[in-house]
Amino acid sequence: MPNIGMFGFRALWSPYFFLFIVGVMVLYFYAATKKRSWFSGSEPLKKKEGIFFVSALMLIYILKGSPIDLLSHLMFTFHMIQMAFLLLLAPQFLIIGIPVWMWEKILSLPVIRPIFRLLTKPILALILFNGTFSFYHVPAIFDTVKSDPFLHAVYTTMLFIFALGLWWPIYHKLGEEKPLQGLLRFGYLLAASALLTPACALIIFNGQPMYATYASAELWVKSLALCVPVDVLGNLNLSNPQLFNPLSLLYDQQLGGIIMKILQEFINGGVLYKIFIEWYRQENNNPDPILPAQ
Repeated sequence: MPNIGMFGFRALWSPYFFLFIVGVMVLYFYAATKKRSWFSGSEPLKKKEGIFFVSALMLIYILKGSPIDLLSHLMFTFHMIQMAFLLLLAPQFLIIGIPVWMWEKILSLPVIRPIFRLLTKPILALILFNGTFSFYHVPAIFDTVKSDPFLHAVYTTMLFIFALGLWWPIYHKLGEEKPLQGLLRFGYLLAASALLTPACALIIFNGQPMYATYASAELWVKSLALCVPVDVLGNLNLSNPQLFNPLSLLYDQQLGGIIMKILQEFINGGVLYKIFIEWYRQENNNPDPILPAQ
Protein backbone atom coordinates (compact mmCIF):
# COMPACT_ATOMS: atom_id res chain seq x y z
CA MET A 1 0.00 0.00 0.00
CA PRO A 2 1.45 3.44 -0.95
CA ASN A 3 2.45 5.88 1.80
CA ILE A 4 0.21 8.92 2.21
CA GLY A 5 3.38 10.99 2.56
CA MET A 6 3.39 11.13 -1.24
CA PHE A 7 0.69 13.83 -1.04
CA GLY A 8 3.13 16.26 0.58
CA PHE A 9 3.37 18.37 3.73
CA ARG A 10 0.60 20.83 2.83
CA ALA A 11 -1.93 18.03 2.26
CA LEU A 12 -0.98 16.31 5.51
CA TRP A 13 -0.72 19.29 7.87
CA SER A 14 -2.52 22.27 6.24
CA PRO A 15 -0.06 24.95 7.45
CA TYR A 16 -2.28 27.86 6.40
CA PHE A 17 -5.22 26.45 8.32
CA PHE A 18 -2.93 25.97 11.32
CA LEU A 19 -1.93 29.65 11.17
CA PHE A 20 -5.62 30.58 11.00
CA ILE A 21 -6.36 28.49 14.09
CA VAL A 22 -3.45 30.08 15.98
CA GLY A 23 -4.68 33.52 14.90
CA VAL A 24 -8.18 32.83 16.24
CA MET A 25 -6.67 31.57 19.50
CA VAL A 26 -4.51 34.70 19.93
CA LEU A 27 -7.47 36.98 19.15
CA TYR A 28 -9.63 35.12 21.71
CA PHE A 29 -7.15 35.53 24.57
CA TYR A 30 -6.39 39.12 23.58
CA ALA A 31 -10.09 40.03 23.61
CA ALA A 32 -10.83 38.03 26.78
CA THR A 33 -7.96 39.54 28.78
CA LYS A 34 -6.48 42.76 27.39
CA LYS A 35 -9.65 44.08 25.75
CA ARG A 36 -12.39 43.03 28.15
CA SER A 37 -13.62 46.62 27.99
CA TRP A 38 -15.12 45.73 24.60
CA PHE A 39 -17.69 43.61 26.45
CA SER A 40 -20.21 44.94 28.93
CA GLY A 41 -20.47 42.96 32.17
CA SER A 42 -17.23 41.11 31.45
CA GLU A 43 -15.50 39.02 34.10
CA PRO A 44 -12.00 37.53 34.33
CA LEU A 45 -11.58 34.63 31.96
CA LYS A 46 -11.98 31.35 33.79
CA LYS A 47 -9.33 28.66 33.41
CA LYS A 48 -12.02 26.17 32.40
CA GLU A 49 -13.23 28.43 29.59
CA GLY A 50 -9.72 28.91 28.19
CA ILE A 51 -9.03 25.17 28.29
CA PHE A 52 -12.27 24.30 26.50
CA PHE A 53 -11.77 26.96 23.82
CA VAL A 54 -8.22 25.84 23.08
CA SER A 55 -9.40 22.22 23.08
CA ALA A 56 -12.15 23.08 20.59
CA LEU A 57 -9.72 24.77 18.20
CA MET A 58 -7.10 22.04 18.48
CA LEU A 59 -9.75 19.39 17.89
CA ILE A 60 -10.98 21.26 14.80
CA TYR A 61 -7.41 21.49 13.49
CA ILE A 62 -6.76 17.79 14.12
CA LEU A 63 -9.94 16.87 12.26
CA LYS A 64 -9.65 19.33 9.36
CA GLY A 65 -5.94 20.12 9.16
CA SER A 66 -4.07 16.96 10.10
CA PRO A 67 -3.72 13.69 8.10
CA ILE A 68 -7.21 12.72 9.34
CA ASP A 69 -8.69 15.12 6.78
CA LEU A 70 -6.72 13.48 3.96
CA LEU A 71 -7.65 10.01 5.23
CA SER A 72 -11.33 11.03 5.20
CA HIS A 73 -11.03 11.32 1.40
CA LEU A 74 -9.36 7.93 1.17
CA MET A 75 -11.63 5.91 3.47
CA PHE A 76 -15.27 6.42 4.39
CA THR A 77 -14.48 5.17 7.91
CA PHE A 78 -12.26 8.20 8.56
CA HIS A 79 -14.90 10.49 7.07
CA MET A 80 -17.35 9.29 9.72
CA ILE A 81 -14.80 9.61 12.52
CA GLN A 82 -14.16 13.16 11.36
CA MET A 83 -17.88 13.96 11.24
CA ALA A 84 -18.56 12.49 14.69
CA PHE A 85 -15.95 14.52 16.55
CA LEU A 86 -16.36 17.67 14.45
CA LEU A 87 -20.14 17.86 14.87
CA LEU A 88 -20.78 16.16 18.20
CA LEU A 89 -17.82 17.16 20.36
CA ALA A 90 -16.11 20.31 19.05
CA PRO A 91 -19.32 22.44 19.23
CA GLN A 92 -19.78 21.51 22.90
CA PHE A 93 -16.22 22.62 23.69
CA LEU A 94 -16.74 25.86 21.77
CA ILE A 95 -19.98 26.77 23.56
CA ILE A 96 -18.44 26.12 26.98
CA GLY A 97 -15.15 27.83 26.08
CA ILE A 98 -16.62 31.19 25.06
CA PRO A 99 -17.61 33.20 28.19
CA VAL A 100 -21.24 34.22 28.62
CA TRP A 101 -20.38 37.93 28.37
CA MET A 102 -18.62 37.29 25.06
CA TRP A 103 -21.59 35.29 23.73
CA GLU A 104 -23.88 38.18 24.72
CA LYS A 105 -21.80 40.58 22.64
CA ILE A 106 -21.68 38.24 19.63
CA LEU A 107 -25.41 37.54 19.75
CA SER A 108 -26.31 41.21 20.18
CA LEU A 109 -25.33 41.90 16.57
CA PRO A 110 -28.49 42.77 14.59
CA VAL A 111 -28.14 40.13 11.85
CA ILE A 112 -26.84 37.27 14.02
CA ARG A 113 -29.32 37.60 16.90
CA PRO A 114 -32.63 36.69 15.17
CA ILE A 115 -31.04 33.96 13.05
CA PHE A 116 -29.31 32.32 16.02
CA ARG A 117 -32.45 32.49 18.17
CA LEU A 118 -34.35 30.69 15.44
CA LEU A 119 -31.70 28.02 14.82
CA THR A 120 -31.36 27.19 18.53
CA LYS A 121 -35.03 26.48 19.23
CA PRO A 122 -34.85 22.85 20.44
CA ILE A 123 -37.25 21.16 18.03
CA LEU A 124 -36.01 23.10 15.02
CA ALA A 125 -32.38 22.49 16.04
CA LEU A 126 -33.00 18.74 16.14
CA ILE A 127 -34.64 18.75 12.71
CA LEU A 128 -32.08 21.01 11.03
CA PHE A 129 -28.99 19.16 12.24
CA ASN A 130 -30.21 15.61 11.78
CA GLY A 131 -31.97 16.42 8.52
CA THR A 132 -28.91 18.17 7.05
CA PHE A 133 -26.60 15.37 8.19
CA SER A 134 -28.88 12.70 6.74
CA PHE A 135 -29.31 14.52 3.40
CA TYR A 136 -25.53 14.94 3.20
CA HIS A 137 -25.16 11.17 3.17
CA VAL A 138 -27.64 10.61 0.36
CA PRO A 139 -25.27 9.25 -2.33
CA ALA A 140 -26.07 11.82 -5.05
CA ILE A 141 -25.66 14.74 -2.62
CA PHE A 142 -22.55 13.27 -0.98
CA ASP A 143 -20.76 12.69 -4.27
CA THR A 144 -21.64 16.17 -5.53
CA VAL A 145 -20.55 17.97 -2.35
CA LYS A 146 -17.34 15.95 -2.05
CA SER A 147 -16.37 16.85 -5.63
CA ASP A 148 -16.83 20.61 -5.40
CA PRO A 149 -14.63 22.78 -3.10
CA PHE A 150 -17.20 25.58 -2.81
CA LEU A 151 -20.16 23.29 -2.06
CA HIS A 152 -18.04 21.30 0.39
CA ALA A 153 -17.00 24.43 2.30
CA VAL A 154 -20.58 25.78 2.40
CA TYR A 155 -22.17 22.47 3.44
CA THR A 156 -19.54 21.71 6.10
CA THR A 157 -19.89 25.21 7.57
CA MET A 158 -23.67 24.90 7.57
CA LEU A 159 -23.48 21.52 9.31
CA PHE A 160 -21.18 22.96 11.98
CA ILE A 161 -23.53 25.92 12.59
CA PHE A 162 -26.47 23.53 12.92
CA ALA A 163 -24.36 21.43 15.32
CA LEU A 164 -23.85 24.54 17.48
CA GLY A 165 -27.61 25.02 17.39
CA LEU A 166 -28.11 21.39 18.42
CA TRP A 167 -25.95 21.69 21.55
CA TRP A 168 -26.91 25.25 22.50
CA PRO A 169 -30.13 24.32 24.40
CA ILE A 170 -28.07 22.00 26.60
CA TYR A 171 -25.27 24.38 27.57
CA HIS A 172 -26.02 28.05 27.12
CA LYS A 173 -26.32 30.25 30.21
CA LEU A 174 -27.67 33.48 28.78
CA GLY A 175 -30.32 35.06 30.96
CA GLU A 176 -32.77 35.72 28.15
CA GLU A 177 -33.61 32.08 27.46
CA LYS A 178 -33.15 29.26 29.92
CA PRO A 179 -31.40 26.06 28.83
CA LEU A 180 -33.30 22.80 28.90
CA GLN A 181 -33.67 21.39 32.39
CA GLY A 182 -34.28 18.02 34.01
CA LEU A 183 -36.08 15.40 31.98
CA LEU A 184 -36.26 17.71 28.97
CA ARG A 185 -32.50 17.38 28.58
CA PHE A 186 -32.73 13.60 28.66
CA GLY A 187 -35.58 13.58 26.14
CA TYR A 188 -33.76 16.03 23.87
CA LEU A 189 -30.57 13.93 23.71
CA LEU A 190 -32.52 10.71 23.24
CA ALA A 191 -34.37 12.33 20.34
CA ALA A 192 -31.06 13.47 18.83
CA SER A 193 -29.76 9.89 18.99
CA ALA A 194 -32.94 8.45 17.50
CA LEU A 195 -33.12 10.91 14.60
CA LEU A 196 -29.60 10.04 13.45
CA THR A 197 -30.26 6.30 13.53
CA PRO A 198 -32.03 5.95 10.13
CA ALA A 199 -29.11 7.50 8.23
CA CYS A 200 -26.60 5.28 10.03
CA ALA A 201 -28.79 2.20 9.51
CA LEU A 202 -29.07 2.91 5.77
CA ILE A 203 -25.29 3.09 5.52
CA ILE A 204 -24.67 0.02 7.70
CA PHE A 205 -27.25 -2.34 6.25
CA ASN A 206 -27.06 -1.40 2.58
CA GLY A 207 -25.73 -4.40 0.70
CA GLN A 208 -23.95 -2.34 -1.96
CA PRO A 209 -21.32 0.45 -1.88
CA MET A 210 -23.23 3.73 -2.01
CA TYR A 211 -20.65 6.42 -2.73
CA ALA A 212 -19.01 6.87 -6.11
CA THR A 213 -16.50 9.26 -4.51
CA TYR A 214 -14.66 6.23 -3.14
CA ALA A 215 -15.22 4.04 -6.23
CA SER A 216 -14.87 6.27 -9.29
CA ALA A 217 -11.31 7.39 -10.09
CA GLU A 218 -12.56 10.68 -11.55
CA LEU A 219 -14.68 11.66 -8.53
CA TRP A 220 -12.03 10.39 -6.14
CA VAL A 221 -9.36 12.67 -7.60
CA LYS A 222 -11.80 15.59 -7.49
CA SER A 223 -12.46 14.94 -3.81
CA LEU A 224 -8.72 14.77 -3.11
CA ALA A 225 -8.41 18.26 -4.60
CA LEU A 226 -10.25 19.52 -1.49
CA CYS A 227 -7.13 18.95 0.60
CA VAL A 228 -4.27 18.18 -1.80
CA PRO A 229 -2.72 21.07 -3.76
CA VAL A 230 -3.53 20.89 -7.47
CA ASP A 231 0.14 21.02 -8.49
CA VAL A 232 0.86 17.96 -6.31
CA LEU A 233 -2.13 16.03 -7.68
CA GLY A 234 -1.00 16.74 -11.23
CA ASN A 235 2.30 14.98 -10.59
CA LEU A 236 0.73 11.84 -9.12
CA ASN A 237 -0.53 8.86 -11.08
CA LEU A 238 -3.78 8.11 -9.27
CA SER A 239 -6.11 5.71 -11.03
CA ASN A 240 -7.33 3.30 -8.33
CA PRO A 241 -9.51 4.76 -5.52
CA GLN A 242 -8.76 1.75 -3.34
CA LEU A 243 -4.98 2.20 -3.36
CA PHE A 244 -5.02 3.44 0.24
CA ASN A 245 -7.98 1.44 1.54
CA PRO A 246 -7.24 -1.97 3.12
CA LEU A 247 -10.98 -2.72 3.27
CA SER A 248 -13.47 -3.42 0.53
CA LEU A 249 -15.77 -0.50 -0.32
CA LEU A 250 -18.72 -2.22 1.34
CA TYR A 251 -16.89 -3.10 4.56
CA ASP A 252 -15.41 0.40 4.74
CA GLN A 253 -18.88 1.90 4.34
CA GLN A 254 -20.44 -0.37 6.97
CA LEU A 255 -17.61 0.20 9.44
CA GLY A 256 -18.00 3.96 9.00
CA GLY A 257 -21.72 3.81 9.78
CA ILE A 258 -21.11 1.62 12.85
CA ILE A 259 -18.37 3.89 14.19
CA MET A 260 -20.52 6.99 13.69
CA LYS A 261 -23.38 5.49 15.65
CA ILE A 262 -21.13 4.16 18.43
CA LEU A 263 -19.36 7.51 18.81
CA GLN A 264 -22.69 9.35 18.90
CA GLU A 265 -24.02 7.09 21.63
CA PHE A 266 -20.76 7.34 23.57
CA ILE A 267 -20.66 11.16 23.40
CA ASN A 268 -24.36 11.58 24.15
CA GLY A 269 -24.07 9.02 26.96
CA GLY A 270 -21.22 11.03 28.48
CA VAL A 271 -23.32 14.19 28.38
CA LEU A 272 -26.30 12.37 29.91
CA TYR A 273 -24.08 11.04 32.71
CA LYS A 274 -22.80 14.57 33.40
CA ILE A 275 -26.37 15.90 33.47
CA PHE A 276 -27.44 13.14 35.86
CA ILE A 277 -24.53 13.84 38.23
CA GLU A 278 -25.35 17.57 38.23
CA TRP A 279 -29.01 16.83 38.94
CA TYR A 280 -28.11 14.36 41.71
CA ARG A 281 -25.81 16.86 43.42
CA GLN A 282 -28.38 19.60 43.12
CA GLU A 283 -31.02 17.40 44.73
CA ASN A 284 -28.68 16.51 47.59
CA ASN A 285 -27.67 20.14 48.18
CA ASN A 286 -31.25 21.39 48.03
CA PRO A 287 -33.45 18.75 49.69
CA ASP A 288 -37.15 19.33 50.04
CA PRO A 289 -37.96 21.09 53.31
CA ILE A 290 -39.34 18.86 56.03
CA LEU A 291 -42.97 19.53 56.78
CA PRO A 292 -43.54 20.96 60.26
CA ALA A 293 -45.11 18.60 62.77
CA GLN A 294 -48.84 18.90 63.08
